[in-house]
Amino acid sequence: MRLSKAWLVATRDFKVFSKQKNIWYPIVAFPIIISIIFPLVLNFAQARNAEITATNLTNLMNSFSFFFIIGAAFIPLSIASYSIVGEKVEKSLEPLLATPLTDGEILLGKAISALLPTLIVMYAASVVFMFGMNHVSFDKLGYYFYPNWTLGVLLLVLLPIAAVLSILFSIIVSSKVADVRSASSYGLLMFFPFIAIYLASETNLLTLDVNNLLIISGILLAVDVALFFVSTATFRREEILTKWK
Repeated sequence: MRLSKAWLVATRDFKVFSKQKNIWYPIVAFPIIISIIFPLVLNFAQARNAEITATNLTNLMNSFSFFFIIGAAFIPLSIASYSIVGEKVEKSLEPLLATPLTDGEILLGKAISALLPTLIVMYAASVVFMFGMNHVSFDKLGYYFYPNWTLGVLLLVLLPIAAVLSILFSIIVSSKVADVRSASSYGLLMFFPFIAIYLASETNLLTLDVNNLLIISGILLAVDVALFFVSTATFRREEILTKWK
């Protein structure tokens, strides 16, 4: 597998996606909600409840920070779902599949094209998020809560792994269904594992400390590797070229 060829696929997809405005709405909206709305919610909560403790405040901030992982699973869905079935519908996929590129290079390129925008917007949002959260919590805590090791593991380790998981699953699904809506609907299944982790943390069944986050990251990384091999093994370019209508 040649990374240079996968990058050619990715750059080609960037040009295709730039013309699809509907793809970019969730990519822009979700980071805005996390980075701007959440600090405002925290500020409102403190204003309404003067007795909120420092412990409750830090727990609330940790809960908000996990939405970066949920966002990493959500944001790339529109791109990854469109990457195969959407292009097939618009007749832009066949020329790519007819090239001598391997299936692995095509799939890796499409994964890169969905991953990079996700990482860029989420990391940009994290800067605004940390600034806003520190600003509204400093009077109560007496120190700047972010950055810390927990958020570092969330952003630098678990976030890209979660994004890749969502992307690979969506690409596999989009290569098997006949329309973008179906691909997006199946892609939403990626929400459930991360929502389950979030709910487990909220009900004290799981503590999202550094050690547990690293364990979760390791498990999901193994799933990512397995999904990539599954995608290359089940991807049937000849079937897509000859049988899709």
